[in-house]
Amino acid sequence: MKNKKIVGVSISLILINMAAIMERADENLLPSVYKEVSEAFNASPSDLGYLTFIRNFVQGLCSPLAGVLVLNYDRPTVLAMGTFCWAFSTAAVGISVDFKQVAFWRALNGFGLAIVIPALQSFIADSYMDGVRGTGFGLLSLIGSLGGIGGGVLATVMAGQQYFGIEGWRCAFILMAILSAIIGFLVYLFVVDPRKTSIIQESSDRDSLIDRSPSSSSSIWSESWTAMKAVMRVHTFQIIVLQGIVGSLPWTAMVFFTMWFELIGFSHNSTAVLISLFAVGCAMGSLVGGLIADRLSRIYPHSGRTMCAQFSAFMGIPFSLFLLRVIPQSVDSYFAFAVTLFLMGLTISWNGSAVNAPMFAEVVPTKHRTMIYAFDRAFEGSFSSVAAPLVGILSEQMFGYDDTARASLPKALALSKGLLTMMAVPFGVCCLCYTPLYKYFRLDRENARMQSWKGTKPIDDL
Repeated sequence: MKNKKIVGVSISLILINMAAIMERADENLLPSVYKEVSEAFNASPSDLGYLTFIRNFVQGLCSPLAGVLVLNYDRPTVLAMGTFCWAFSTAAVGISVDFKQVAFWRALNGFGLAIVIPALQSFIADSYMDGVRGTGFGLLSLIGSLGGIGGGVLATVMAGQQYFGIEGWRCAFILMAILSAIIGFLVYLFVVDPRKTSIIQESSDRDSLIDRSPSSSSSIWSESWTAMKAVMRVHTFQIIVLQGIVGSLPWTAMVFFTMWFELIGFSHNSTAVLISLFAVGCAMGSLVGGLIADRLSRIYPHSGRTMCAQFSAFMGIPFSLFLLRVIPQSVDSYFAFAVTLFLMGLTISWNGSAVNAPMFAEVVPTKHRTMIYAFDRAFEGSFSSVAAPLVGILSEQMFGYDDTARASLPKALALSKGLLTMMAVPFGVCCLCYTPLYKYFRLDRENARMQSWKGTKPIDDL
């Protein structure tokens, strides 16, 4: 099945990147309106943190399902299913009248994202060669971040308004759900799985195309179990998951940035600009990190990406301290916040696109790529989901956040201390956790290549 192109770029890649845009926009919606949701449902910071916890925990718990589905169905179908699921749940949040309803629909949202994200990552991994895969993932992250910026800005700006008598934050959720559903429909109709278009070079790919007869449920689960065991035994996977469990904590905690800036006294529009600058920095950093890591991996094939990962993780420590403790928490510090957020995003966002995703693609056979991305999301998402409620608990119980107080600056100070606790320390531990990759990445990559070579050997006898 031939993949059509527009201006030299395949329609499939265009739509996949549009799906990434909507996925990131959907992720940023709720954190951008935490203040309004808090007022609408009388929710404390720990309650808001539990909403993020529920979604991330369900997402992590259900991520392996993506690996099972992709072994037996085309990825465009799997992507469309996940997109429709998150679109429906996003619309449902917008019409919820009770906090428990919001929590339920956020859980369903996590289920949809659990299916989409690993399938997106394996799609990109199959679309780029080893030497440029970091750039490919960086480009996906850059384009997806545009959606994150758009979703965050849209929700923050609309939050303070009313449309046809409906609160603006609710309208933002409904609008995002409609756009997501449209993209999901287009993905289902027009995206072609790379496994259908690539020249068959490995027996695993050829076997998957030779035998497309319906599989029994027992054979499906047997094949899935075999893939799971193969992925879990890879040392590089174990190490990256370990660092990811710790390294994801700061990123989950950052959902409180919008609320923190508004408590300091910034308006909705000013807060939206600050969060957008951070998102732009992260987007550019993902691509820059991917380019640098690709270049270093050609010079130091066994250690280049690991060096990039440790640099990026380490930079989170000084930037967290400067942002949350050094800069005065006042509206007069707007320029200092803006510059710091941009530079922080530019340097701390390399790991996912420049290191983790490209490494995963090199240490397992092609047919197991979705499975390894799915299990990475399962472990990281489940464990890192505790960060958001912990920020709320620490702010309230340890640092004196008082939800009944009228003054907002003491609340901002308490929240910043909670944020710092969940950012600086995990960044440092994450940096150290990458160290064993200097030994094991080379061994796992050579082992994966040996497995691929053994798999292609019988082809000569066909």
